[in-house]
Amino acid sequence: MSYNAPQLSEPIFIAGPCVIESAELLDCVAAELVEINKSLGTDIIFKASFDKANRTSLSAYRGPGLDKGLQMLADVKSKFNLSITTDIHEAWQAEPVAQVVDILQIPAFLCRQTDLLVAAAKTDCVVNIKKGQFLSADDMQYAVNKCRESGAKEVWLSERGNFFGYNNLVVDFRNIPLMKRWTDRVVMDCTHSVQRPGGGKGSTSGDRIFVPAMAKAAKAFGANGFFFETHPDPEKALSDGKNMLYLKDLKEVIKSLL
Repeated sequence: MSYNAPQLSEPIFIAGPCVIESAELLDCVAAELVEINKSLGTDIIFKASFDKANRTSLSAYRGPGLDKGLQMLADVKSKFNLSITTDIHEAWQAEPVAQVVDILQIPAFLCRQTDLLVAAAKTDCVVNIKKGQFLSADDMQYAVNKCRESGAKEVWLSERGNFFGYNNLVVDFRNIPLMKRWTDRVVMDCTHSVQRPGGGKGSTSGDRIFVPAMAKAAKAFGANGFFFETHPDPEKALSDGKNMLYLKDLKEVIKSLL
């Protein structure tokens, strides 16, 4: 799909639940994004995953899968006129997913996977590569180059923190201006950056209280994109509940960044 991003001087916003749980959840979140767009003049990109392929436990909920998930995302796009992004995990998924979404997201753990990057770059979608928790800002130039050399029209990078010992992340905000040397659009993943990976006794934990501050600090360092996973009741979410924003709080956080 073809997506025309705003001018680089204008921030972009990405928001949605971590994983597709139901059509009702998608409609609830999408309706709130439409209201925020009308109220604040934004153009929020809707995000939800059709498959969470790196869950801590084999028994953890992964999502509805590719076929059903893409249909549900297509329904959101049609009903609410929102741009859509989702993540892909294998190279063969790029082509069918690109028929529905506008931005292909490359997960942080997979940001060095050459075949995945090349396949995403060969679509008409923007490619948003999340920086691995184990990489420096400078390391990301090679992922960007793989995409550009494979035909990508636009490549973004997302900051989401680095491993800080076991079960913890820390954000080095210097990564934002440093990654701008390799790409013009740097997105701050404000909710995944407050995760505590594997810190929940078989699941990932997190500290959503720090999300607004993460966003404001990222803006100060030059981020021109912001990503928030959000849910009407994060405590009952099927994935990443501890670091997701309450949907009712999303508007004020976005407003503080404008």
